[in-house]
Amino acid sequence: MTLFQFGEAELAALLLSLKIAVIASLLSLPIAIGAAWLLDRLGWFGRSVLNVIVYAPLVLPAVVIGYLLLLIFGVRGPVGSWLNDVFGVRLVFTTAGAVLAAAVMSFPLMVRAMRLSLEAIDPGLQFAARTLGASRLDVFFTITLPLMLPGILAGFVMAYAAGLGEFGATITFASNVAGETRTLPLAIYTAIQTPGGDALATRLVVLSSLLALVALALSEYVEQRTRAMVFGR
Repeated sequence: MTLFQFGEAELAALLLSLKIAVIASLLSLPIAIGAAWLLDRLGWFGRSVLNVIVYAPLVLPAVVIGYLLLLIFGVRGPVGSWLNDVFGVRLVFTTAGAVLAAAVMSFPLMVRAMRLSLEAIDPGLQFAARTLGASRLDVFFTITLPLMLPGILAGFVMAYAAGLGEFGATITFASNVAGETRTLPLAIYTAIQTPGGDALATRLVVLSSLLALVALALSEYVEQRTRAMVFGR
């Protein structure tokens, strides 16, 4: 077998990873924009509390995050049981659960990029718009949001890359179900655990590394291009 010859199960894991990463990033996008804006506007106490909530996935072990998701969104959890009883929606051990795990773990990276972009905006522009009669909502959509665009796009790509590589929270909350939650990292783990699967694991590791590097390069390129378009530099 050549380096990139994969079986049906491995290709399914790759496509599932791409699908989960993009859905997780899209679902997180509006929430991340709101969180970044709040972090820039809140006072010291509110910002400290929100910081802890937003950035907890960066410092806590991924398995801990997965276990917390299991406690909250499992079929016996407060949110999971409600979703199951009212809407018939079950997140644990499903693709939707893998999306939730990827979204939670990649969310801080998205918010961080947006917050840095937001902090680079000259507050005088927003103040001038307010003195000319623009409402806060008008200022946000006509000045703040367009100037945040470099951070928004870079954060989206970074979150997408992180979603592609998410492992710990996914396997804890969504398990390792072939065709349902077995993403590329979980396929690597499965190959390692399978006798004679070292060659397949190596090929999957190379593919996963290439995808991550391409995503990082794309994030840098997108940020530079959009910054040049928005700020003219």
